[in-house]
Amino acid sequence: MPTPTLTIFDLSGRRALVTGSSQGIGLAIARGLAGAGAHVIVNGRDAAKTAAAAQQLAAEGLSVSAAAFDVTDPGAVQAAVARLEGEAPIDILVNNAGIQHRAPLVDFPAADYRRVMATNADSVFFVTQAVGRGMVARGRGKIINIGSLMSELGRASIVPYTASKGAVKMMTKGMCAEWAKHNIQINGISPGYIETELNRALMDDKAFSAWVTARTPAARWGRIDDLVGAAVFLASSASDYVNGQMLIVDGGMSAVV
Repeated sequence: MPTPTLTIFDLSGRRALVTGSSQGIGLAIARGLAGAGAHVIVNGRDAAKTAAAAQQLAAEGLSVSAAAFDVTDPGAVQAAVARLEGEAPIDILVNNAGIQHRAPLVDFPAADYRRVMATNADSVFFVTQAVGRGMVARGRGKIINIGSLMSELGRASIVPYTASKGAVKMMTKGMCAEWAKHNIQINGISPGYIETELNRALMDDKAFSAWVTARTPAARWGRIDDLVGAAVFLASSASDYVNGQMLIVDGGMSAVV
């Protein structure tokens, strides 16, 4: 008998760590993975905010716990992952933590450049390295790195962000090259313009928001829930032969001129 199609998307019995998941895209992905059957570990730097997000999901009847730690601190990452792995294996990792800072290139503060790179790129390396050790030893795992449309394209005033998300894309490919042989699938999701607090200034700019709508074939901004299906697919057995890829979810913006 063939396996029922929906079964390959079932995440029951799997454990997922989603970084930066106390709000926005990360919280939506955490909710989606939990809705597909996974136990989800919500992460953020703010312990109270992280706990509140986990409580919100638990109140929805989902299996969830909280783990507050700084993903840019390699020591904190190693300690937290060791504790979590001591409880049960991490089967799915979503590297979602990210920030944005806009400024002209000639005036971009060095401290803000380092902060963007640390949060968006360094964290992917540190958390994947820590979680990946267990996945390699077990011979299985799913890793999803959250890139951006800016993993592919540039835009004025966000050079460090573009650099960080380009790094996420290339780390995804490099991780695939090294770990695919261990039955670990490492892929990414590159969102286009999504309605999040990170994009609040752009959303409130009527001229820019009109440009996004006109420039996007889908004729609207993306919603955080538009990313959930892609995340469940890449976290599930449905993607077992998909590796090293960036799935662009942008309403078609990058497909047209």
